[in-house]
Amino acid sequence: MRNNWRRWLYGIWLALILSSIGVLVHLHPATAVEQNNSLTRESSRQAAEKSEGLIEHACALIEQGMFDEANQLINSSEKEGNEERYAGQLKAMIEQWDLLNKKRQEQKYVEYKDELAKFDRLKAGKPASDENELNRDINDVNKPKSVLEKMLIFSRQWLDENDISFFPSDESLDTDKEAAKQQESRGPSSILAAVIRTSEFANDRQKKEMMADPCVLDAINKAKAEAAEFEKKGKWLDSYIACYSLLAAMDPNNKQWSEHAEQLVEKAEIVGSFQDSPCETSKQRFDGVKRRIFVKAVDALNFNYVSKIDYKTMAAKGVRRIESFAEVVAAMIQNSINEQEQKSATANPDESVQGQASEPNLASLGESFKDFKPDMDKLAKLIEWLSSLEQDINNWPKGAGKDKFLAVFERVLELNLASAYLPETVVIAQFADASFNALDPYTVIVWPTYVKDFEKAMTNEFSGIGIEITKQKGMLTIGSLLPDTPAYKSGLDAGDIIEKVNGIPTKDMPISCAVKNITGPAGTKVTLSIKRQGELQLREITITRAKIIVPSIRGWQRTPQGNWRYMVDEQEKIGYVKITSFSDKTAGDFKKVLSSLEVAGMRGLILDLRYNPGGIFEAAVEVANEFLSEGLIVITRPRFGMPIYESAKRIGTHPDYPMVVLINSGSASASEIVAGALADPTHKRATLVGERTHGKGVVQGITHYPGDGAQLKYTMANWYLPSGQKIKNQNEAKKEGTSDWGVDPDVAVTLRSDEIRRMFDIQRDNDVLASAGHDETLAPVKRHTIKETIEDDPQLATGILVIKSKLICRQADKN
Repeated sequence: MRNNWRRWLYGIWLALILSSIGVLVHLHPATAVEQNNSLTRESSRQAAEKSEGLIEHACALIEQGMFDEANQLINSSEKEGNEERYAGQLKAMIEQWDLLNKKRQEQKYVEYKDELAKFDRLKAGKPASDENELNRDINDVNKPKSVLEKMLIFSRQWLDENDISFFPSDESLDTDKEAAKQQESRGPSSILAAVIRTSEFANDRQKKEMMADPCVLDAINKAKAEAAEFEKKGKWLDSYIACYSLLAAMDPNNKQWSEHAEQLVEKAEIVGSFQDSPCETSKQRFDGVKRRIFVKAVDALNFNYVSKIDYKTMAAKGVRRIESFAEVVAAMIQNSINEQEQKSATANPDESVQGQASEPNLASLGESFKDFKPDMDKLAKLIEWLSSLEQDINNWPKGAGKDKFLAVFERVLELNLASAYLPETVVIAQFADASFNALDPYTVIVWPTYVKDFEKAMTNEFSGIGIEITKQKGMLTIGSLLPDTPAYKSGLDAGDIIEKVNGIPTKDMPISCAVKNITGPAGTKVTLSIKRQGELQLREITITRAKIIVPSIRGWQRTPQGNWRYMVDEQEKIGYVKITSFSDKTAGDFKKVLSSLEVAGMRGLILDLRYNPGGIFEAAVEVANEFLSEGLIVITRPRFGMPIYESAKRIGTHPDYPMVVLINSGSASASEIVAGALADPTHKRATLVGERTHGKGVVQGITHYPGDGAQLKYTMANWYLPSGQKIKNQNEAKKEGTSDWGVDPDVAVTLRSDEIRRMFDIQRDNDVLASAGHDETLAPVKRHTIKETIEDDPQLATGILVIKSKLICRQADKN
């Protein structure tokens, strides 16, 4: 499910809490800390005696994130010769680390007091914040302030991506602030949201006290009652956002709440799949979906999937999805009938409407239902049959094969034709999506309509004008321009509001729809009507589309000309390169940047792979190869056939300067390959700083075998580090009940939501590229100094300290 990231966050948090409890069970708290410190000091001394020297061992401890232990070692060890000087330099690094942590703790306490004050105001029936804070919280989707906001952002972005219009959009939230303020002060969801926000900054005792508060318990009951009313009306996403997303976040261990939250999201996804959008009708969306495509895709998986396929689970998931599909349609039809009857009763209060049949309005179902004949009895019959079929599948013995699974698929189509006669293309697509998702989230059929978009995403190439667009305060806004593109030369500018695209208003247009309208074949034209700050009249700008290649290499800040600044510490000559994804151009562009930094005297490098979702496997291997002169980079093991060993090539290897790789839960796939290879014990080329990676751990292949213009993206192999350690994927780990997935950092630095918000603020401002003729007097382009950039990014700050300690160690070795 798309909401898994919330459970990852809370799962990691819970695991840390439980591990702490496990230690304290055996020792009195004070005794545990005392003995632990004593053991650490003793082990540090013993290791120092065995090592080549004090400085080397202290640096090794710092590279494991053991700053306090390194400090203890330095303080307790005798120093000879130059050791005193280098030990003093390392202590200065450790003092900076301590200062950084002290500042973070102070800020955490400030955030806690602020959120607690809002919580207390809500309990008293007062607004939690003033209007300026409310505007920020509601509208600025680029600045997640809390766990709650992250969930709401996910929901709104999910809605936008799926072109769902039945839930209030950012625009309606923006234009109805007064209602939002009222809801903030009285709704049970506001209390639950406040609990989540405050809990992030609270200790265990404070959390328990909040959860036991009568006001919170009352809010939980009221929220569940409101959610039930939403669900009666078929408003599943409303129920999810107003209640169960919050409950699941408050108590990740409550399986009933989390499973209900998933069911609500699934039903909302189903609705989004068949509703028309401003860009396409559902009929267009499912154009090209065919039974034989699915059958051939299953044939391909049977021989090429990474592991033995559990067809029993696939069949059960597929049948359950169609059952949910029928339930959703039935609920929407019944709600439409109820609305018609209510309107009729309101219009004719003196006339009896009892026994009069109302015709449902099927417009909300989309064009794919154009020929659909609604019949509640037939829908009920289909649901009954599917429920019975699901029970039969649950009684299957283990080891059911492909043929039995395909027989279930055919049976579902037959039952549909014999009863409700739901649009077959939608049924096929829904069954395929659910059954393949039972394998993993990455195995999907790319139906013909979406092949072009899929290829754009894989190559970072498309035909368009070269702008990055966002929604700010509900308005479609140009966030930044891309250099050397038609947009950069056209007169468009960062901050321009796009009012119309080819005459079509953008007020209710999702970003995905806007992108579809703005992009198009190279050589064709698109006209944007834009509103600029300080101007009353709209500007009409017509631009000729061209091939656009989105660069995947970035620095820490753009220059006014659109170039990147890569040196993050001029004095120590520490470089910084961010890779946003891995495309076929990534390795070549990366090599050029490295060469320029080395010419400029770079002594250490920070490679930022945070929020990098991956991309082309070969590109990741090439990037890792830049720093490794020999040995394995990665091993891929398919289910059948021989493993594939990717090895480093000595030619072209860059100098062995100190290196740090920044990672987090958004680092996935190809990012994990690079990070894992460089930090592997067989190479020890880089130190990983940040948080555990996403945990994809598998390699995808793409085949055209299904035919008819469709493609199949499937999981073809697991991958292993050069040392032979398997990188476990998240789904596999969760099935085993562990959180041991992905690649662990050497130096763990977990960011809070307030820190992420500030970091995003800095990055967004530093990334903006305005037009060459930008008027700074009207709208100055905001930039942040390198000092501000580092101070508001604790992971980057820690990475720099690790690099500096490595430089000190190397200098000590030379002397």
